[in-house]
Order: sequence, then C-alpha cells, then structure tokens
Amino acid sequence: MDNDPFQSLVKKLKIKPGVKHIFLCADQRRAKCCSYEDGMKSWDYLKNRTAELVREEKINVLRTKANCLRFCFKGPIIVIYPDAVWYHSCTPVVIEKILERHIKQGKVVKEYEINLRFLGKK
Repeated sequence: MDNDPFQSLVKKLKIKPGVKHIFLCADQRRAKCCSYEDGMKSWDYLKNRTAELVREEKINVLRTKANCLRFCFKGPIIVIYPDAVWYHSCTPVVIEKILERHIKQGKVVKEYEINLRFLGKK
C-alpha cells in the first residue's frame, strides 16, 4: 500500500509523536448538553486558540469538532487523547484553563474533569 498520501497529510497536519488531540462536542442540530450557540462559541475559541499555540508557541496539539460525544450533560464536553481525560462545562474560559494546564503543563484540570475512576482509570 502506498503511504505517500498519508505522509503528506501527516506533514500538513504537523502530527508528531506526543501530539495531544482535543475533541469538542459542538454543532449539534438538537441541543442536548448545551445550546448550539454555546457549542459553536466554544469551538471558535478552541480553533483560534489552538492555531495560536501551534503557530506561536510550537505546541503539538490538534483539535476536532465532533457533533456529539454521547455524554450529554454539562456541556460542551471535551475529551483529550491519548490521555483519555474528559472535561465538562467547556466554555471559552474553561477551555483556556484546559489549554494552559493540561496541554501546556500536563496537569489535569480537576475542577472540570469528568471522573472516570469507576471505569478503572487511575
């Protein structure tokens, strides 16, 4: 199988080992965990802010808008991979805390973390 198309996409997206990938639920057609407007406001903030971090601070981060993460409570919801850390109430103010603490410093933002210890997560 020819990997060249994948390699050029990896270069274009600037995917490197250790990349953090942020998924944000937004753009849902029927409001469940938050209004459409709140979800899109958070998405616009995340999109612009992560672009700044990549461009100005060379932070290794990707972001994807998901229609629904199926956790329809206290949204917008963010999940960060490969860490598998979930956050609730992700307004632009909360997103900035997540970017500063989790993405830049590697520290979970406990006050907005969705507790997954019942799944065996440490």
